[in-house]
Amino acid sequence: MGLTSNTVLVLAIILGVLLFAVTVWFWPRLSGRTWRALLGRIGLLLVTQLALFAAVGLAANKSFLFYGSWADLFGQQTSMGKVVDHSMSNNDIKVVDKQSLDVPGGAKPQVGGQILKVAITGPKSKITSPGYVWLPPEYFQPHYKNKNFPASIVLTGYPGTAENLIKGLNYPMTAFKQAKAGKMQPMILVMLRPTIAPPRDTECVDIPGGPQTETFFAQDLPQAIQTTFRVGKKPQNMGFIGNSTGGYCALKIAAHYPQTFGAGVGLSAYYQAADDPTTGDLFKGDDKLKKRADVLHSIEHKKPAGTSFLVTTSEKGEDNLGDTKKFIKLVKGSDRVSSIILDSGGHNFNTWRREIAPMLVWLSGRMQA
Repeated sequence: MGLTSNTVLVLAIILGVLLFAVTVWFWPRLSGRTWRALLGRIGLLLVTQLALFAAVGLAANKSFLFYGSWADLFGQQTSMGKVVDHSMSNNDIKVVDKQSLDVPGGAKPQVGGQILKVAITGPKSKITSPGYVWLPPEYFQPHYKNKNFPASIVLTGYPGTAENLIKGLNYPMTAFKQAKAGKMQPMILVMLRPTIAPPRDTECVDIPGGPQTETFFAQDLPQAIQTTFRVGKKPQNMGFIGNSTGGYCALKIAAHYPQTFGAGVGLSAYYQAADDPTTGDLFKGDDKLKKRADVLHSIEHKKPAGTSFLVTTSEKGEDNLGDTKKFIKLVKGSDRVSSIILDSGGHNFNTWRREIAPMLVWLSGRMQA
């Protein structure tokens, strides 16, 4: 039974209710002043509260998918996502597993598309990271066999898992529905977590003497996508999307690499690299690297190259409203900027689910196959 399964959540709720009932039932019998009665009351209260907290925690995790598995929860998810150094093969994206979309006839890729579980290796960064690739139904249809598709990298926040983008934010299903309704063109989505050296939060920067995260996402990953799938090599063929930490990465890398990415999307993005125990010392005292990681500084000094940006925030509930408005004002020249500003919405999956469908439609209009 997985951490996010309905069975686990239901069992936790049942256990909490039963323990509550047991506490009420036995409380009169434990009302004495003996040490056994005292320990009995403490024990019943403790296990009941633990069960209730566990049920609430499981419900919150199921809704927001902070952790995708028991191994992820207990810090045992170490089989992939490590920095490695080894000789490279010609195939930088290796398919580990395949799954279909839950739609009528979805077992056939030409009807429901396909989600590939992959391991992606970067020759320059020497990094291997797990992820998922969404291939739309059209990718498998004879009419499109000689045609390229636009592609977008999609990053979740920290410390999320790539699986969050499928189960929690519904990227493949949303893209499928929007394309089927004719609102967007079919698009390949390459979905990862920004944490490529867990548990460290590398903030998508090249750390001196450490993981070269920016190189992986900005150079290795686009090259792997273009050589493995039918994707063009022009900026208008590639986009970058992210929420929270992933949004920060998307905006920053799209600003730094206009020759690779024609569009960058930051859902509830922040604009400066985090500096806390999860990140460690990212810049080793190098002020130039620190300024490079500042999105507002980067966009202010960016040479316009026709890059399109989309930023999102809320009038109430988000703390990035002020910086988002600053970003909008700093975009200049041939670069373009659009925004989604909700009346209210917190920094959570529910808010991002309200933004993803219109965002994908917007992105589709700014990309080419």
